Amino acid sequence: MTKQRLIVASNNKNKLREFDAILGSRFEIVSMHDAGIDADIEENGTTFEENALIKARYVMDKTGCAAIADDSGLEVDALGGAPGVYSARYCGRHGDDEANNDLLLENLKDVPAPRTGRYVAAIALVRPGHDDIVRRGTCDGVILFERRGNGGFGYDPLFLCETGETFAEVSMETKNRISHRKRGIAAVLSALEAEA
Repeated sequence: MTKQRLIVASNNKNKLREFDAILGSRFEIVSMHDAGIDADIEENGTTFEENALIKARYVMDKTGCAAIADDSGLEVDALGGAPGVYSARYCGRHGDDEANNDLLLENLKDVPAPRTGRYVAAIALVRPGHDDIVRRGTCDGVILFERRGNGGFGYDPLFLCETGETFAEVSMETKNRISHRKRGIAAVLSALEAEA
């Protein structure tokens, strides 16, 4: 049986690997680049859900194919939910993980442990002729005082998860089992199955 093609509205190699690991047995996962889209989609929504829908709809409109997108980030309770939807550009430059982590540590320097927060992922699945499906996944944890681990990306070296390790220390298999992205995708798949 041929797998349905699903374009991920991202060229972030780390996200693409996670989507493929989580969904690859069910769908043919295709990047924006491989689908012939060379665009920097403006994420001007005020919520994770709005941004995920903006990206997924853009890709579907360009290709006519089913598309999935996530908008994800870190919410820190002591910072009123910041960096939130601005997680990737918290320091003012998009995708500068080191500078984003440095700024987060600076902004939390006077906050005692436990510095609680969560990773959030809003997942949007859009398909021609079908209702959009948007679901949220979260993974609670605490923000450490210094980086630990060499894996992952984003705030992973500072995010201590339920295993007692940072997301930069856990294996990819463990992360793909417990992460916010996995939980959001699982909720989307549940909604998809409920349609049948």
